[in-house]
Amino acid sequence: MRHAVAPTESVGNNSFAVTNILKICSHCERLSKKDLGVRIPRPLGNGPSRFIPEKEILQVSKVDGRTQSIFEDAFAALGRLDNISLVMSFHPQYLGSFLRTQHYLLQMDGPLPLHYRHYIGIMAAARHQCSYLVNLHVNDFLQVGGDPKWLNGLDKAPQKLQQLGELNKILAHRPWLLTKEHIKHLLKAEVHSWSLAELIHAVVLLTHYHSLASFAFGCGITPEIHCDGGHTFRPPSLSQYCVCDIANGNGHTINHDDLGNHDLDGEVEVLMERMKQLQECDEEATQEEMATRFEREKTESMLVVTAEDEECVPSRDISRHFEDPSYGYKDFSRGGDQVPTFRVQDYSWEDHGYSLVNRLYPDVGQMLDEKFQLAYNLTYNTMATHKDVDTSMLRRAIWNYIHCMFGIRYDDYDYGEINQLLDRSFKIYIKTMVCSPEKTTKRMYESFWRQFQHSEKVHVNLLLMEARMQAELLYALRAITRYMT
Repeated sequence: MRHAVAPTESVGNNSFAVTNILKICSHCERLSKKDLGVRIPRPLGNGPSRFIPEKEILQVSKVDGRTQSIFEDAFAALGRLDNISLVMSFHPQYLGSFLRTQHYLLQMDGPLPLHYRHYIGIMAAARHQCSYLVNLHVNDFLQVGGDPKWLNGLDKAPQKLQQLGELNKILAHRPWLLTKEHIKHLLKAEVHSWSLAELIHAVVLLTHYHSLASFAFGCGITPEIHCDGGHTFRPPSLSQYCVCDIANGNGHTINHDDLGNHDLDGEVEVLMERMKQLQECDEEATQEEMATRFEREKTESMLVVTAEDEECVPSRDISRHFEDPSYGYKDFSRGGDQVPTFRVQDYSWEDHGYSLVNRLYPDVGQMLDEKFQLAYNLTYNTMATHKDVDTSMLRRAIWNYIHCMFGIRYDDYDYGEINQLLDRSFKIYIKTMVCSPEKTTKRMYESFWRQFQHSEKVHVNLLLMEARMQAELLYALRAITRYMT
């Protein structure tokens, strides 16, 4: 049992006051009289996520040997095991690929120096007001020798990094507006210009942390106890536990039942029946009809309102790391932005983006491709309590709906399937998490797929994260390709 002591002033009185509020074990009572003057932090949250019961996450990591091995490797490399990794441990095969890729981007040989990589991570996470990721990389930035003055604001960073601000802004919120002129501005600057290899590295980092911010908000990730916002020194107001128990996370936790399952009997069965009907349908739409259905779905996606109406105003600690805080997501081609549909048949990750990344930043294209494929193809052939279910149609609908919101079209996909498989509450969650993740709420997380397991919802969030990253990359890499040709 770890030490917990009363405040330092007036030991006798304070000790009396605390013991009247809290049950103190005899060991801690003796220590309190010694007046050690040590403040013991206690976690503000219950576990790695505000949305998922801690016991479910810990249970997964205990029973899976592969997960334990991945955790050990991650701890050896980083000296920590963050809460994002703990939540991802529902899917250890994906987690392994994710951590290998992130480790390579941040720590292995590459075009950018180490402190630049972490600073770019800060810039990208700040764009979505993700203080969790910002704080992680502020610490990492300092540990690799970054100049603390840069953390006073983007305007205190080198001009070369400041020039990246426009690319960061557009990629995070409206990637369809990116052109080869933006690329030229970075590569042909009179001073502090970027090389192609450096720019590819920066683009991958930006898209990685934009999408990871979506995952962090979508899963309700909480700060670790040693991080800002992860602890408090205020004593808990519970009477049935010793303060030292609660300070170390051993106190009573709220039991989260699966919400509303008794009110939603048949939700999963209805979805499975729709999947079956679509699979059995022999009707083939014409190319013209397929194009019309895409445009209809794209238009309808604009009408899906993202989360809460109130504006999320970033704090000064976050907003100083990026420019133009008022710039945010704007629906594709709304407000006068007449941008042609991005046809995957003309520029795809598999045929174009993959090779460009691999050529300019060796091995990274392969790592990204493996990560995309794992998220897209990951399946346990289950849906809630049902087994031996082919979920490929559902996974494809989720992936393609996200790309549709970004104006990206697959000519061989029937977008009429999306409305059959994704209900409105799910679409609201998807659009909020992908486009305005800082507005994601626990109520939204609980409102979709209410009969499904938390592990299945985490899988959904992996799909959303990777589909978003690939969409941003497609626009950025196409602009770079157009500049090169």
